[in-house]
Amino acid sequence: MGARQSRASSKDKGPKRVLFTGRRQKFSPWDDALLSGRDPRSLLKRGMHHVSFSLVTRGMADIPDFLWGLSEVQKLNLSHNQLRVLPPEVGKLTRIVVLNLCGNRLKSLPREVSLLQNLRVLFVNMNCLTEVPAELSLCRNLEVLSLSHNCLSQLPAGFADLSRLRKLNLSNNSFVHIPMCVFSLKELIFLHVGSNRLENIAESIQHLASLQIFIAEGNNIHSFPRSLCLVTSLELLNLNNNDIQTLPSELHLLCRLVRIAWNPMDKGLHISHNPLSKPLPELVEGGLEMLFSYLKDKKHT
Repeated sequence: MGARQSRASSKDKGPKRVLFTGRRQKFSPWDDALLSGRDPRSLLKRGMHHVSFSLVTRGMADIPDFLWGLSEVQKLNLSHNQLRVLPPEVGKLTRIVVLNLCGNRLKSLPREVSLLQNLRVLFVNMNCLTEVPAELSLCRNLEVLSLSHNCLSQLPAGFADLSRLRKLNLSNNSFVHIPMCVFSLKELIFLHVGSNRLENIAESIQHLASLQIFIAEGNNIHSFPRSLCLVTSLELLNLNNNDIQTLPSELHLLCRLVRIAWNPMDKGLHISHNPLSKPLPELVEGGLEMLFSYLKDKKHT
């Protein structure tokens, strides 16, 4: 009994172990890799076609410097952070094919973006851009560009040189007209200029002979230009929520529009929520064939 008490008292005199009940602090994957002495390249994901690296939704205000040494990166996703600046070092990542900067606080892009000669897809939507550098027009392999939800009112004239651009999203900005350089993009199949301040569509729209989807909803467009009827490749034309009162008799030339569409995702002609003069509203309700027939007959009377 006495021996047991003696052993217990000697244990009590030893150093006490402190128990932490709080949760273990979690490090971000790149911090964890650096702290463990691992090469940051171990964070790269190597797919069948591209080497990718993602730092999505990390709350980052700055980009970790080690990233600029990962020269093999082809797909880089930095979306939904707090980035205010994209450093010029991005020009070191010359193999980049896809760059996603969506959902940050960027006010501009560095001139060094021109060094990304392999760039095909660029998302800079949902930022605070007030301008786009002219140097971006040097990325001649660019095929997809999203600049929506920014503060843009113009584009550099050099954008006309983006001869391979197929999809362009300029929606939710401050454009009062579609920039003239856009009408030089002969390969364009998708153009979104919705929710801007447009009051008209320039006659030059007819030069976009490959255009399949044209969205200009939510503007203040007063008339439906006849030249738009010459873009016979159109499969989806959305002019909802504008100030259009009449429709051109040449509308039937848009033979790939298969219906009056009501669902935003459907192909066809979207013309709702416009102050169409009578009897156009009733004809629209009756369908595209009825509308085409009326407009053609009206032309010959």
